[in-house]
Amino acid sequence: MKLYYSPGACSLSPHIVLKESGLAFEAIAAPTKTHKLADGTDYYTINPLGYVPYLVLDDGRTLHEGPAIVQYIADLVPNKQLAPANGSWERYKLQEWLNTIGTELHKGFSLLFTPGMPAEAKEIARTRLLSRLNWVDGELAGKTYLLGDTFCVADAYLFVVAGWGKHVGIDITGLSHLSAFMARVAARPAVQEALRAEGLIN
Repeated sequence: MKLYYSPGACSLSPHIVLKESGLAFEAIAAPTKTHKLADGTDYYTINPLGYVPYLVLDDGRTLHEGPAIVQYIADLVPNKQLAPANGSWERYKLQEWLNTIGTELHKGFSLLFTPGMPAEAKEIARTRLLSRLNWVDGELAGKTYLLGDTFCVADAYLFVVAGWGKHVGIDITGLSHLSAFMARVAARPAVQEALRAEGLIN
């Protein structure tokens, strides 16, 4: 199994989940700025969409959307409890979180990373994102993780996306529950391994 990633991008989420899973995999850097692999290969020849994450199974099948990838990985190792059982109410809550993070947070942050985006548009995006992050902060009150006491794949996604705030002028330090969540997730050994593998920490 191969995971194509770009350091610090949303592909860090499945990278964390793979580390949490204990499954064997190869992580291959595919920087989104150059779309060139370390050996010079044009990444578009591997993934025509050109973005990450991209999971390639040993039999050649592929997945290219983070929420689908992390659920697939979680279902390979049910004993790790990275996702609730399929068909359960909790599984739908997980999917609700993955969709909320993807549409309300991830896409909002994407606007702030878009070259040439007008300053007024960025300010609107920041205001909207802060509103959504404030709501997430409230949802985390009294919880260790998004679904309660057990770390799940949506926690990895939220950790990655919320962490982009420091790069685009969004300060979450005043959001006490979210800040505490970020610290808890960052301290997990698998998260440290993934961050180190992507060169984001020493």
